[in-house]
Amino acid sequence: MYKNILLPYDFGNSFDNVPDQLVKLTDNSKDSMITIFNVISENEMADNVKYQGKHFDDIAKERVGDLKHFTDELDARGLNYKIYFETGRILAELQKEIESNEYEIVVMSNKRSKMNIKYVLGHVTHKVAKRANIPVMIIK
Repeated sequence: MYKNILLPYDFGNSFDNVPDQLVKLTDNSKDSMITIFNVISENEMADNVKYQGKHFDDIAKERVGDLKHFTDELDARGLNYKIYFETGRILAELQKEIESNEYEIVVMSNKRSKMNIKYVLGHVTHKVAKRANIPVMIIK
């Protein structure tokens, strides 16, 4: 179904339901590629450099390890993926990634899925859904 999928990954979300939805979206096609995209914020980058002596490559390696539980789920389902990191302002980098590549759909997890929270969508999810010029699927 979809051949080129962008998955902005937020380490604050669980993403438990996402692998099953990705199987449906790709129709288990070996031609499909899922780009797992994470933005390391400018503040987080500065803090890591200043207090821990970690630079971009170190943080990216650490995050690949933190993604292992999720990528293991994708591997178990036979999904093709690549992991990509960027640093900067989260919304700006996401928008630039969407506009500069030929993604067919953006798949996001919804952090604020509890009923007692005033706003249904998180700030980044809301802005991406509002501004993207391609379909955005928000998974609860």
